Amino acid sequence: MTAENIKIWERISKYAEEVLGDIDPQKTKISVQLDALRPIMEEIAKEKNMTLEDVFILYMDIASEASVRAEAELKSRLGGDGSPI
Repeated sequence: MTAENIKIWERISKYAEEVLGDIDPQKTKISVQLDALRPIMEEIAKEKNMTLEDVFILYMDIASEASVRAEAELKSRLGGDGSPI
């Protein structure tokens, strides 16, 4: 993940915490969640001279990469068999 992508991820994540608050992502439609994030994504799109769709795709790519990294870190802390080291 590039430094620029990390900044975008952190910026969208911070905004998400503010606007989505205590919603349950498992019970809230993804379309509702994305509509809530639209303003920050539009702002980033304008700043980076990108389309809204490109920012959305970038965000999803960054989110996937962050998820993979978090899972790998958890596995390394738990050890190969899933038990704490």
